[in-house]
Amino acid sequence: MEFSRRTLGKLIASLGAALAARPAVAAGEASGEYDVHLTSDTMVGMRDRVRLATDIYRPARSGKPVKGKFPVILERTPYGKTIVSRSERTATNPVPMSRAEVARFFVSRGYVVIYQDCRGRYGSEGEFVKYLSDGADGYDTCAWIDRQPWCNGKIGTMGLSYAAHTQGALGCANPPGVAAMFLDSGGFANAYQGGIRQGGAFELKQATWAYSNALESPEVVNDAKRLAAMKAIDIKAWFARLPWKKGDSPLSLAPEYEDYLFDQWQHGVFDAYWQQMGIYAEGFYDQFSDAPMVHMSAWYDPYPRTATTNYIGLSHRKKNPVRLILGPWTHGDRSITYAGDVDFGPAATLDGNLAKDFLTLRLRWFDCWLKGADNGVVQESPVNLFVMGGGSGLKNANGRLDHGGRWRTERDWPIPDARATPYYLHGDGSLSPESPKPNSSTLSYKFDPAHPVPSIGGTITSGKPVMVGGAFDQREGPQFFGSRAPYKPLAGRPDVLVFQTEPLTEDIEITGPIVAHLHVTSDRPDTDFTIKLIDVYPANASYPDGFAMNVTDGILRARYRNSWEKPEPLVTGEAAEIEVSAFPTSNLFKRGHRIRVDISSSNFPHFDVNPNTGAPEGSAGERVVAQNTLFVDKSRPSHITLPIIPART
Repeated sequence: MEFSRRTLGKLIASLGAALAARPAVAAGEASGEYDVHLTSDTMVGMRDRVRLATDIYRPARSGKPVKGKFPVILERTPYGKTIVSRSERTATNPVPMSRAEVARFFVSRGYVVIYQDCRGRYGSEGEFVKYLSDGADGYDTCAWIDRQPWCNGKIGTMGLSYAAHTQGALGCANPPGVAAMFLDSGGFANAYQGGIRQGGAFELKQATWAYSNALESPEVVNDAKRLAAMKAIDIKAWFARLPWKKGDSPLSLAPEYEDYLFDQWQHGVFDAYWQQMGIYAEGFYDQFSDAPMVHMSAWYDPYPRTATTNYIGLSHRKKNPVRLILGPWTHGDRSITYAGDVDFGPAATLDGNLAKDFLTLRLRWFDCWLKGADNGVVQESPVNLFVMGGGSGLKNANGRLDHGGRWRTERDWPIPDARATPYYLHGDGSLSPESPKPNSSTLSYKFDPAHPVPSIGGTITSGKPVMVGGAFDQREGPQFFGSRAPYKPLAGRPDVLVFQTEPLTEDIEITGPIVAHLHVTSDRPDTDFTIKLIDVYPANASYPDGFAMNVTDGILRARYRNSWEKPEPLVTGEAAEIEVSAFPTSNLFKRGHRIRVDISSSNFPHFDVNPNTGAPEGSAGERVVAQNTLFVDKSRPSHITLPIIPART
């Protein structure tokens, strides 16, 4: 029997109430001091009189709430306050815990736990406009909590992904009572540069997210014909017929979702739209809450730039500690050792390495800052990061590349002893620290928007069934949208320029932000340029053709090469110097491997495809082929800057 998420949510809510009445048992540990009392669907009023559905889990004994004041832990989510979060699992138990079970873990230890549906989602009133109401709503919710007789005046916030964005939003509003935060994979520093757009291009995960979540919106769920029609939509077929236009998209039956999606897509310029609370913490750092906070993300997550930017911006401004955790995972998969077709070994999980499990990690953080526990958290290093690499390179028992890796603590980010080292692109396809020769040298390719380079993994989430994130051999395949038989390596495509080092004679660790400085021309007024950093394994018994593992990537829409606020068309025949930034990463390139950089003009369906016409973004229209040229000579030395970490004894 199949259930909708809404129906499943009601079942889980009933189960949650039953669980809340049971003695509290925490992840296999002995019972805590308290039982749990649940008050469901308290409707908390916002400043505009919209009411948000809120579940309150309170410490109890004999079925009755305990009198007194307690610290509070808040999670605001669009995914249903009673719906299981897939990431609330452990390395030893892959079955996710219900929110009632997570609440019971904290409540049994003397916390009040609150889950709230975001505006316009599940039980809450109002219209859902993605991200943009969460600052004011978060402030009003915290102010309401702070006034309750069971709150001791200290509020902690937690949550993954959108529930991290809601934390970032309320942090910008600096509400009363917030005394600790734990932002897991989200909390937009600048959604224009990570999460919605990147380098001017639009992240199409916003379209797949909008479609899948519109299926659970009240306007669709309560209209049987509309729900059936939306379920019948073939989202892959819609991606194959891009570009769309408003009223002729897979979201047309859910106007709220179509409206905000096209607002995001068509706002190509970095204007006031992108500087709103909820999607632009950078603009609110000075007033941002000064609560102790953790920013956590991962190398194959969409938010390592968000986490590192927030860490840099807030740690330099705030008195209280700001911490940074960067793992090797895909989005929210902190208890899994692999990402895509690559395994990072038993050290990769948060569980057993940074803490017993994620519950314990958060508990220690909240115990320290909400209860004043002297548990060692204050003395811990500000940065924990996972350096990928060092494995055997063979296929493990689960059929994945054994890439390996290890955790390391640092005193700051970017790593203070990182050496920004230019690696130059040469006309013969080589990549090295040596400058190019004086003779003029160019490399050209045709970029056809009708046949873009397919996205083979990367920093993707919420993309199913169209795309998937992670580390993969950079080869087309039937599982990757846009691939075509006979599924050749991306390096064999005529629209991909490949530059690689000779086999390394010693290990090289690259940890930090990645930036390519390119000299380019195009015969069209606008086009995109993409970069991808790749760890090339030599051939071995498991991989006779070697394995080209994507490490990180980036994109730039050329009209924004000089300004995000004032786009400029390219001039035919006139060379332009551009910077293409990739998300930060950490990887040990082993001796015998090659460091490779691919240059192209598309990465689809991760990003929308540039039609090369200079037409307004998010609009349907003609697409034309562009002839794009890269200069690789001494006077125009295209190169990539790699943050190399010196060998440490």
